[in-house]
Amino acid sequence: MEISKIYHGFKLIEESPVHEINSVGQLFRHEKSGAQLLHIACDDDNNVFSIGFRTPPKDSCGVAHILEHSVLCGSRKFPTKEPFVELLKGSLKNFLNAFTFPDKTMYPVASKNEKDFFNLMDVYLDAVFYPNIYKNEEIFMQEGWHYELNSKDEPLTYKGVVYNEMKGAFSSPEGVLFRLIQKTLYPDVTYGVESGGDPECIPDLTYADFLDFHTKFYHPSNAYIFLYGDVDLDKKLKFLNDEYLEAFEKKDVDSEIGFQQPFDKMVEYKEDYAILEDEEDKDKTFFALNFVTGRVDDPELTLGLSILENMLLDSSGSPFKKAILGSGLGKDLFGFYETDLLQPVFSIILKNSNNEKKDKFKKLVFSELKKLVDEGIDEKLIEASLNSKEFCLRETENDGYPKGLSYNLTAMSSWLYGADPLMHLRYEEELKSIREKAHKGYFEQLITTYFLENNHCSLISLEPSRGLGARQSSELKDKLESYKSSLSEEQLDTIVEMTERLEERQSAQDSPEALATIPVLDIEDIDTETERLPLVEKQGEFTTLHHPAFTNGIAYVRILFDSGCVPVDQLSTLSLLDALLCDVDTENYTYMEFSNEVNTYLGALHFSGTNYVENGDSSVFYPKFIVSSKALVSQVGKMMELAGEVIYNTQLTDKARIHEIVRRLRSRMEMNIMQSGHSIAYKRIATHMSQAAAYNEYMSGLTFYDYIVDLDDNFTTKSDGLLSDLDSIYSSIFNKEGIIVSITAEEEDCNIVQKHIDAFVTKLPECGGEKINYSFDLEAKNEALLIPGQVQYVCKGSNFKKLGYEYSGKFRVMASIARLDYLWNNVRVKGGAYGAMTSFTRTGNMFFVSYRDPNLTETLDIYDGIGEFFENLDIDERELQKYIIGAISQIDQPMTASSKGGQALSNYISHLSYEEEQKEREDVLSITLEDIKEFSKMLKELMADAIICVVGTDEKIKESAELFDDMRIVIE
Repeated sequence: MEISKIYHGFKLIEESPVHEINSVGQLFRHEKSGAQLLHIACDDDNNVFSIGFRTPPKDSCGVAHILEHSVLCGSRKFPTKEPFVELLKGSLKNFLNAFTFPDKTMYPVASKNEKDFFNLMDVYLDAVFYPNIYKNEEIFMQEGWHYELNSKDEPLTYKGVVYNEMKGAFSSPEGVLFRLIQKTLYPDVTYGVESGGDPECIPDLTYADFLDFHTKFYHPSNAYIFLYGDVDLDKKLKFLNDEYLEAFEKKDVDSEIGFQQPFDKMVEYKEDYAILEDEEDKDKTFFALNFVTGRVDDPELTLGLSILENMLLDSSGSPFKKAILGSGLGKDLFGFYETDLLQPVFSIILKNSNNEKKDKFKKLVFSELKKLVDEGIDEKLIEASLNSKEFCLRETENDGYPKGLSYNLTAMSSWLYGADPLMHLRYEEELKSIREKAHKGYFEQLITTYFLENNHCSLISLEPSRGLGARQSSELKDKLESYKSSLSEEQLDTIVEMTERLEERQSAQDSPEALATIPVLDIEDIDTETERLPLVEKQGEFTTLHHPAFTNGIAYVRILFDSGCVPVDQLSTLSLLDALLCDVDTENYTYMEFSNEVNTYLGALHFSGTNYVENGDSSVFYPKFIVSSKALVSQVGKMMELAGEVIYNTQLTDKARIHEIVRRLRSRMEMNIMQSGHSIAYKRIATHMSQAAAYNEYMSGLTFYDYIVDLDDNFTTKSDGLLSDLDSIYSSIFNKEGIIVSITAEEEDCNIVQKHIDAFVTKLPECGGEKINYSFDLEAKNEALLIPGQVQYVCKGSNFKKLGYEYSGKFRVMASIARLDYLWNNVRVKGGAYGAMTSFTRTGNMFFVSYRDPNLTETLDIYDGIGEFFENLDIDERELQKYIIGAISQIDQPMTASSKGGQALSNYISHLSYEEEQKEREDVLSITLEDIKEFSKMLKELMADAIICVVGTDEKIKESAELFDDMRIVIE
């Protein structure tokens, strides 16, 4: 293509190679509509499309977020209630979602199938430009908020998907804190408001303002279109022009992102967050020091500060981090450098502190930063952080996340603000420049300029408040009662009528004609063969698995030690060992020096305990302790040297350091509990049904959390016993007996890596402890786990094998129907929860679980109706075909070379054969409506036999206390 020439209405503005990602970037402008388009051409067959808009909100009503949901609820060409869900059902997509950022909204998709790719583009483009929101106010009510009143005698409530999603987001202290960071730093521009929506403000959004926002911002002149991969560009440009863009005229869209003027002095701000009435409030204060750091369209500065983040906050070799945690002011230090803003922010956050320590924290942070400037940053730390960042930039692994989408997000961080969209993808020059200046005071000058001499900063204190959630809930009830009492009979009738109207729309079935508008692939478009994962077994003194694949010169090595000799009462200590190894001193390195060695020469080195479950039988499992590492093939020798240093020379004697790690681990687990209630709920149910899950409970569940809490609270009296247990575990697992090695690398490199590993294994002792036949008492009970917040995570599960049923690939289709039809419509659409999930595993365990759910008993009742739903299910062949295709897309999610190696290893240990995977695929492809309806009997039996676990609010759980055998506050 030629510069300045027009192709289907698109004028090519720039074209240039991007060597760092082995691609060519092409920037176009659509002359008639004003749309911009970036194409990144490369040989990746996983093609990505997205359309984004600059969408700066003026308040915290959540209009951008609600609109992101709402445009996907039917459009001009695709008038079904949920085209998004129809695509989830019946597309070969490997990514399909939408994102709301503080200043932009994006709609990305990815697929390897060209026909499917066009279908996805078509539905998304029609959704953003011609949504049905103008015809159906009920879409706004459902996805945003509405008054719920089924009869005039009932209490008035708020409902809405985004409303409940954000209630969940604001339930965790971290969620509140991250919101306050932007609020305090950007009071005069769009970043000072909550684009996702503050639950207190969402009900202030009117339908008219909602529509005005779409009219203003969802125009091609404000659009950023992205294409990636080996696409037929001419064909895509023609489609974009002919089907959509040529219908629009260019116009001025005032979506400029305001620039926050720097402050004259630091802003200090205090706010409370909710904990339970009976919860301990000591050591639960957060402090955050936050700095606005230049502009994101300065590529060298952005890269430099991201490297500095590693030096200060991420690396165990950080003297800054050591000093803050060593002060005893708090139990955990973390932070981030956020670049999805015109003016990025660098935050330093101390967790588990107390309010009287605020000034000490502030003083210590600045004194330690000044110390780094005055004395200079350690040369090895600088080199380690530089090399660690370079490894991340060059590595092509994205763990199943489409690579093109990652590049799209990177491009938007400059493109949105009028700068070169490729500037952050072209990192070689900036990296070279930083390397040249790194040891000449470069990072010290960044600290001086952006921390020590920067007044555009804030200090936030976030303090726990007992019973705040209950008080807020009571205040909301009073507010709604007061509002209801102020309404006339006619006004109440109107709300009841609107509630009924919404419910009618939610309950109505899409017509066959509407469903027929959603493009569907043919079964012939599906590959009937399951991909064979790379695995070459080599037997010798020990078992080695080679996984030959293109890795860009990187070797991924996993060494699995048999940990089946660790007694039950030491399993949680074994899991603690994960966190200690590589993070305490060894014979030849301090832990800070060791961290620098790893970051200098490797991509990663870490240890973890896990178990692999026998295919189809969760009573049989294989406990392993894994050394996972990655490095350039040229550095594999160093990799094994450092792994050996940990295994042979770790010194588990520094009680102060171990206690520091225990406190950090406790802090991180508490954060995870608050943010992943659905995961906690279904894991607890599995614990009562499965030997393997019961083992995991000691390693990573609430039993492990309780162990860490007890150890932290009583470290002085328990530390001697801990050191003794650690020494016993250490000597029992690191030996040759039962060792398995997994190598993922390019074929010619596998043998090179093998030689280094052979030398490493030779030095190991021959055998370890006696193997244990684990047997846990599985007690079926209904549990309630109380957390502060405003939403629930409601789970119900059972085991179908216990009831005499065997796993089939057909379960995948059944689970997809359950999730995307029954649960979606009843738990999400009608119930107002943010989402609902289901799983049916090869071991027989199954569950339904809701996410950020305002309800409890209502959701359990919905689960109980699943059998009747399948009994009465009536779908045509086309609808069934969609579910089949969607199930195959879940099986065929793209994997990186490393993840392919990891999956092949898992299949090997669990004895899952290729033939069984192929049989699962054939089951999916051959399923009939009769097969699906037959699941009704099993589902009724499962729900009758099931147990429940609810993670949720004190108020909701206590209203239904009779359901539970056990209730506990999770975080004391």
